[in-house]
Amino acid sequence: MRLLLLSNSTAPGRRYLEHATDEIAALLDGARSLLFVPYALADHAGYTAQVAAALAPLGVTVTGAHAVPDQAAAVREAEAVFVGGGNSFRLLKALHERGLAPAIRERVTAGDLPYLGSSAGTNMACPTLRTTNDMPIVQPPTFEALGLVPFQINPHYLDAKPDTAHMGESRAERLEQFLEENDVPVVGLREGTWLRREGDRLTLGGIAAGALLFRRGGQEPEELAPGADLSPLLTERHRFDAPAAAQG
Repeated sequence: MRLLLLSNSTAPGRRYLEHATDEIAALLDGARSLLFVPYALADHAGYTAQVAAALAPLGVTVTGAHAVPDQAAAVREAEAVFVGGGNSFRLLKALHERGLAPAIRERVTAGDLPYLGSSAGTNMACPTLRTTNDMPIVQPPTFEALGLVPFQINPHYLDAKPDTAHMGESRAERLEQFLEENDVPVVGLREGTWLRREGDRLTLGGIAAGALLFRRGGQEPEELAPGADLSPLLTERHRFDAPAAAQG
């Protein structure tokens, strides 16, 4: 399985995807075409054009999933797939309704379709939607995502600022609430960072910021530096709170 899971698609002072261009090129590994899944934003054509412009210097032709009649077939024929960022609830709803979720999962887990995700697209690689930052502007049929990794990710992770006027929960407190109900590690990806999976190896990359690893049990989050080997997360067994309909 080959994955590149970006926290964000635009880094401050850089063009769209520019901060991760080398990593994207390595993931694509000579692929000349890519299927882009634009459903996290409403303007599918405009979003696809933005991705096409960003990947043109790599010699990659981009096709938007919205522009093909049989989207599941397009996944089966694609050289690579990119699931873009935006609203995670809207994206997951579209993946299930359009038959893309099983098609993408099947080919990526078989190891013959490189998967690039950014923000909401990175959320889709997790088992569930439960650690997204997004507002539920639509209702997907399930919170079950693609399950390309067995743990959760929180893209755009923000550290609490002691001088803030915000009196609600910090991001860390919200993730701790998730861990009160679920025994599943969560990687908080700060801006400019990513996770790279090559088979059984999982590595944290990024331009500087690093990440935090949250675990259940009141443990302090573990600070992770770029280059950290997170491969053990791929083999741990975890427990999610079961949906009400599935409980006995």
